[in-house]
This record gives sequence, structure tokens and C-alpha cells, in this order.
Amino acid sequence: MRKFKTESKRLLDLMINSIYTNEEIFLRELISNASDAVDKLYFRSLTDSEVQLSKDELRILVSFDKDARTITVSDSGIGMTEEELDLNLGTIAHSGSIDFKNEAGDAADQPGGEIDIIGQFGVGFYSGFMVSDRVRVVSKAYGSDTAYAWESDGVKGYTIAEAARDGHGTDVVLTLRANTDENDYDSYLSEYKLKGLIKRYSNYIRYPILMEVSLSRELPRPEDADDDYEPQFEDYTELETINSMTPIWKRAKSEVTQEEYNEFYKSDFHDFTDPVRTASIHAEGALAYDALLFIPGREPFDFYSKDYKKGLALYSSNVLIMEKCEELIPDHFNFVRGIVDSQDLTLNISRETLQHNSQLRAIERKIEKKVKSELADMRDKDREEYEKFFENFGRTLKFGIYTGYGMNKDLLADLVLFYSAKQQKMVTLDEYLESALPDQDAIYYAAGDSTERLAKMPITTTVLNKGYDVLLCTQDVDEFCLGSLVDYQEKAFKNVAGGDLGLESEEEKTQAEEAAKENKDLFGAMADALGDKVTQVAVSTRLTDAPAALTSVGPISLEMEKILSQMPDGNEMMKSERVLELNAKHPVFETLQAAQKAGDADKVKRYADLLYGQALLVEGMPVDDPVAFALAVSELMV
Repeated sequence: MRKFKTESKRLLDLMINSIYTNEEIFLRELISNASDAVDKLYFRSLTDSEVQLSKDELRILVSFDKDARTITVSDSGIGMTEEELDLNLGTIAHSGSIDFKNEAGDAADQPGGEIDIIGQFGVGFYSGFMVSDRVRVVSKAYGSDTAYAWESDGVKGYTIAEAARDGHGTDVVLTLRANTDENDYDSYLSEYKLKGLIKRYSNYIRYPILMEVSLSRELPRPEDADDDYEPQFEDYTELETINSMTPIWKRAKSEVTQEEYNEFYKSDFHDFTDPVRTASIHAEGALAYDALLFIPGREPFDFYSKDYKKGLALYSSNVLIMEKCEELIPDHFNFVRGIVDSQDLTLNISRETLQHNSQLRAIERKIEKKVKSELADMRDKDREEYEKFFENFGRTLKFGIYTGYGMNKDLLADLVLFYSAKQQKMVTLDEYLESALPDQDAIYYAAGDSTERLAKMPITTTVLNKGYDVLLCTQDVDEFCLGSLVDYQEKAFKNVAGGDLGLESEEEKTQAEEAAKENKDLFGAMADALGDKVTQVAVSTRLTDAPAALTSVGPISLEMEKILSQMPDGNEMMKSERVLELNAKHPVFETLQAAQKAGDADKVKRYADLLYGQALLVEGMPVDDPVAFALAVSELMV
């Protein structure tokens, strides 16, 4: 019995129990090692004319034995001598692959000499002990007549002895642990499970990964069979290539059809609709990587739920490291699906996470720029498709502006769409300004729950009648988004129901000031009657046909108050400063004046409540006391 070198027991316990968080990656690690072994032999064949290989020799075989409870990963690679078994497997964290890379030096510059060794740390092999209580490695070095077997329980040490093996290469045989209440190790002893792990983690290993699969076929019908003959079948097995080998993102774009991209997307990202856009990045330099990006044609069912997780699949040298790496895609483009593959990423020892976030940030910035370019191109060249996209994911772009406090303004502002009351279609902010009046110094909008209601609001129609367009904002994030933008092309955003729009003529302003002065007592009486429901009762300079309307002053609009009141944790305290504006030219105002002149305070109060309730309903907000409001209307009719 030989002892592990270094602090064997302690370090091996760390390998098995602490470094890896997901036990099923053991197969990924063993297949990656097998791929490295085949790579080494292939590289040697390029530099040594005495090494002659046939294409069929370069492969990896995965098999299992239910009765013996073993899983075997075999390769036709370079193999190991007795000394190499002792050095590579007896010394934990010794990487034969790193040694090979160092020895290869600049040979990769030779024709056909490019090589991509996956192993870095020399610990992946020991992940097998997460699921097994004994590991046997049988290896025969290329050109050697003798095979050797390394065997260990991962506790006491290991043995090395001569063994038998046909041909060069290595077999790693795992004897699975007994099942426990927490772990069903027997689940790995199935064709379905192993094929799934191969496709998930090692689908793009460059060499074929073979498995003996069970099949069934119908036997030929006997010539003398009668009409009652039932077809007969026999079971058989054959070797099947499980992995795809050549990743689609490594192929030149000119060699891949859109149909192939679509099928890859639907298969790997479990969508039944084609993506609306496909984009690829092939970056070279200090940080080389390939990226394949898809913009979906529809939103996932859980897209706006707390369970949705953004991220791109992260590969290192064609081996899956993370299914969803969140750092690769910004929140405002969280709908993008795809992969990033790089052999230059600095992974941690388990190859489950990364060590340098600066590498991820560099890739994220490039991806962000690429996605923006694709969206802008779709907006300009395929507007119908872009509006469908925006219907699905536009809310995310708006949230990107809002949650970034306007920091993403330059990136996202020209991508967002709003409904134009004047043009009666979705428009960009640039398109809104293209049709603006020459002297227009603001972008006007109205916020509510439907374009139909907003278009009919008295204040909206007033602004439209003056020749200005109004953006009708119906999503809960719209007003917060515009508030974060502050302005666009030096044009401030103004809510038609907020504050002073400054659209009245000097004559209209003078008339309003005179009406306010002459009816000071009336406005005071109405304000007293409404109490803390309003901040002020004032003459309106923007109403034409309606007798009254609710507006607001301050940072919180009526629509914001409505949205905030629906949120948890005390947002019901966020109130707008409401102003009841009265149309001094409306016949109802004469009725109010008459009641005030007659000293009928009760009637003034009832009229104030009615006009306030009416204004609430027009705004799409509930009246404070529906029963009292209905009785007041009935009394007025009588």
C-alpha cells in the first residue's frame, strides 16, 4: 500500500467533501480528463511521425454495470506508465495536463498543432470519490507492452500493480457508494441518466463519446405467417455517439444556416418558437472567447416571476461550467439567451465558479453593446417584429432605465416605445420629437391604465387641441422610467396632469388670475369642505369641456400614488398632492358661484364632493365613499 503524497488524507477529504458543490459533475471531470488524454496523443501524432493514428481510434467510451454497480470511462488516449500513475494520481493537485502544456511550448503554432487542454489543477479525477467508495484506473501508455492498475478507496492510500488492457489508453472504473437517505447513487446506473449528464456538461467535447445503448427492432415476417401473425421484436445493443462534438458557436457564421441556429436554440433553451434575432461574437486578444446570443420571440412563462433567473451558459474549452452565469448579461437585457465559451477564463479549483470578475465584466460590456446593436437594427429595419419584441420585453428596458437611476439613459432611451395619441401608434422618443411643434420645449405624456381612457381625459384632449402630441403611458413602470430620464434631447418630460404645463396664452392666464381673485371665497370654502383630500382648489387654464379635473403638484403623480398603493410595506403612505382644478367657463361653475353667493355652505360642500368624486372617476381612481357619492347624485337629480 502506497501513501498519498502531500497532506494526503486532509487534502483528499477537502477534494471530495468541500471543493465541489454538485456531485453529478464527476462525469464531466472524468470525460474532460479522457479528452485531454486523447488530445495529448493527437498532438504527439502531429510532432512524431512514428505515431500513426486512425480517426476511429480517437474516442471516449462511457459504460455501466448495474450488477457490479460500476461506471467506467475509457479513452484511447496516450495512457500512463507506472511512474506517471504514481505521480499524477498519487500526488493530489499535480496536473499532468499543465506539465504537458508547458512541455509543448510553442508547438501549437505549427500547422494543425492547435491544442486545447481542459485540465488545470489536477483535482478533477478525485471528484469520482464523491459518488464512489473505490476507484480503479487501468492504463497502458502508447507504445508500451504493459498496463498498470492504480486502485484506491480514497482513504488509506493506493496500490499500483500490473494489469491487462487491450490497446493504449485509460479506463477509470468507479464502484458506486451504497445508497443513503440523502443520496440515490443507483440513479447513475442508467442509460438515461448518463446520457443526460453527457449532453448537459460534455456535449461539445471534440472527440466522440460513445455509449452502448439498448435498442429494439422488428424481426422479418415469416413467409408462411397467417393473418393473425403479430410482429416479433428483439432487443439488441449498439454503440451510439452521444455528444455533438463540434459546437455551433465555433463554426464560421457563413457555414451555419439560420435554420440550424433556430434548432439549436429551441433544443438547448427549451423554447418552441424561433428566436427573432441571432448574433455571434468571436473575440480575440488578451481574452479570447466565442459568444452566441439569441433574442427570444416570446417571453418565458416565468419571465416576470421571482423564480426567473437570467444568465448565459458559460463554457470553458467546450465544457459546461455554469448553466446560467448572471454576470455575463446586464439586468436590462435579461431576456437574452445564449452561451459564452472561453479557454482564457480564470476558474476556481472546482471549475464551478470564476476567480476574476474583471474578465466577466469585459465580456458583459461587449455583449451589451452587441445586443443594443441588434435591437436598434431590428427597430429600424423590421418595425413590426420590433414592436412584437417590445410587447414582450419592453418593460424590462424601461425598468433598466428606472433601476439604473438614468445611468443607462444613453444606452436604452432610444429603444423604448410609447403610444402616441396624435399618431395613434407606437413611437420612439426620436419619432415623437420629429413630429413636435417647432417651438415645443417639452415631451408631454399622460399615465394611466389604458390608452382609450387616457386619450379621452379632458386634460389630454386640451393638450392635443393645442397641436401637441401626448404619449399615453399604460405600464406601471412608465412614469418612473420617464422620471429617471428627466429629459430627452434637452426636452423635459411633463405629465399633462401635473403642475403648470405653461401652455396657456397670456390672455388665458390673465382670465384665470382674475377668476381666482374674484372667487377666492368660493375656492376657500370648497377647499375647507374637501379637507385633506386636496392641497388646493384652483382655476384651470387647461380645461375646455369638462367642469373639473384632478391634477397634482410635487414628485408623486396621481398614477404613481395608485401604483405605490398596490405595493407592500407601507407604500400606502406615499400620497400625491392633489389639486382640484375648476373650469371657470363651464356652466357648472356658475352653479357653484350661485350657491356661494346665496350663502348655502351645505350646497357648496355637496357640489365640491360631487366634482371631486367625478374627477376621481375620470382619473380611474375609486371614490372615497361610493354609497355617499351615489346618494348625492340621486339628490341632485331630484
